Amino acid sequence: MDGRPISVKIAGQSYKVVSSSSEEELQRLAGTVNAKVEELTPPGKAAGSQAVLLAAIALAHELEEERARRVQVERRAKEMMKRVLGQLDAALVDCD
Repeated sequence: MDGRPISVKIAGQSYKVVSSSSEEELQRLAGTVNAKVEELTPPGKAAGSQAVLLAAIALAHELEEERARRVQVERRAKEMMKRVLGQLDAALVDCD
């Protein structure tokens, strides 16, 4: 990471982050984390470090679920392509 320090705010706390990512991207990501913290924090209650930890775990869980879905879609696409290629091969053999 060879960027300049960028200040982001999560759950009312300011953090300095040094990253090669753009400030806009870091602010967007911090906004995603902040939204998850707010979602997990009861109304009227201040979000503490435990809420930030729970948000991180929830986001990691969502990421794992999305990765599993992607793997499943890729697997189905490969199987479909194999079937289509098999049908094309069979059709070409029939043409000979």
